[in-house]
Amino acid sequence: MNRIPLAERMRPTILADVLGQTDIIGEGKILTEIVKRQDPVNIIFWGPPGTGKTTLARIIAKEFKAEFIEISAVTSGKKDVEKVVEIARQNWNLNLRTVLFVDEIHRFNKAQQDAFLPHVESGLITLLGATTENPSFEIISPLLSRSRVVIVKSLSKPDVITVLKRAIKSEKATKRVVPKAIDYLAELSGGDARTALGDLELALGLAPKITPEVVKAAAGRKVPGYDKKGDAHYDNISAFIKSMRGSDVDATLYYLARMVEAGEDPKFIARRMVIFASEDIGLAGNGALGLALNAFMSVERVGMPESGIILSHVAYALAKSKKSRASNDAWNRAQTLAHTSMNLPVPTWLRNAPTKLMKDLEFGKGQKWEAGFHLNKSYLPENIKNAKISE
Repeated sequence: MNRIPLAERMRPTILADVLGQTDIIGEGKILTEIVKRQDPVNIIFWGPPGTGKTTLARIIAKEFKAEFIEISAVTSGKKDVEKVVEIARQNWNLNLRTVLFVDEIHRFNKAQQDAFLPHVESGLITLLGATTENPSFEIISPLLSRSRVVIVKSLSKPDVITVLKRAIKSEKATKRVVPKAIDYLAELSGGDARTALGDLELALGLAPKITPEVVKAAAGRKVPGYDKKGDAHYDNISAFIKSMRGSDVDATLYYLARMVEAGEDPKFIARRMVIFASEDIGLAGNGALGLALNAFMSVERVGMPESGIILSHVAYALAKSKKSRASNDAWNRAQTLAHTSMNLPVPTWLRNAPTKLMKDLEFGKGQKWEAGFHLNKSYLPENIKNAKISE
C-alpha cells in the first residue's frame, strides 16, 4: 500500500502539466516568463484550495535551481522564519538561491510578516506565499508592494475530470471506475483537484467497482447546491445586496441565511455590507458605515457561528435604513472630471507657501488660518470653476 496520498503522487512537476491556469501559464504569461528569465520574483499566489498554489511554488523553485524551504503559517512562527534566514545566509555564501514558500501566509500576523521584509528586500530570500484570502486585506502593504500577486483560479469541471483520468490511469484502475462516477467526483469537488483525488482514493479503497453511489459513500456528502466560487455565490450575494437596497428585511435575512448555511466566508459578506453602507445609504444615514465596519471587525474577532448573529443584526439595520446615493454619485462625477482635467494646475492661492519666494509669487494669497474660513470664489481650477459635482 502506497502511504503517499494520491493527490501528492499526482502533483505536476513542470508548468506544462498544470491544468486550468491558462491566464498565468503559457507563452507570454507571467509564470512562464518568470521561469524563462530565471528571474527571482516574490509572488503571492491567491486562489481557492486545491487549485495548485503549492504545486506552482515547488515548480518555480525547481526551475530556479534554488533550495526550497516550505513552511505553513498555521504551525510556524517567527523562530521558524529566523531559522530559514540563517539557512539563506549560508546559501548566499555558496551562491545558491533560497526560495521560501509560506502556505496560508495570511495566518501570519503583522509582526511575523514584518520579519520577512528586510530579507525579501535584500534578495536574500525569494518569498512565495499562498493564500485563500484577499491579499489586500490579509498581507501587510510593505510586503505586498514587494511581491507580485498571481491569481490561481478554481479548476473547471473538465479540468478536474482530466486530473481524475490521469490518476485512474496511473492507479491502473480504468476498468474499475465508471464514467458517471468520474463525472460525480468532478461535480463534488467544486473545482478543488485535491478534494477530487482524495475522494477517488477513498472510493478505490472501498469497493472493486466505483459507481456514483460508492463515491457518495466514500465522500460522505452530496453534490453541493451552492458553489462558493460559482454562479450561486454571485447570485446569492447579488440577491442579498438588492434586497437591502429594496429595504426588504425578510429577503435580506433569507439570502444571508442561505450564504451562512452554505459556508460562505463571513468576512466576504461583511465587506460587501461595508461597501453597501457607503454606496447605497451614504448621507441618509451617516452611522451606517460605522455600523458596517464594526460588523466586519466583530466578525474577524468572534468567528462562526456567532458571527451570523452580528451579520443579521447589521443587515437588518442596513435594510431598514433610508437610502441615498448622493455621495456615491458625486464621487463618480468627481472621478470623471478629474480624469479629463488632470493637467489643470491647482490655483496659486490654494497652494502652500513655505518660502519667501512662493509668498512673493502669491502662493496662498488671501488665506487665513481660521476654522471655516472661506473665500467667496470657486476652489476648483480656473478652467472648470463652474463644474458641479455634489447635489
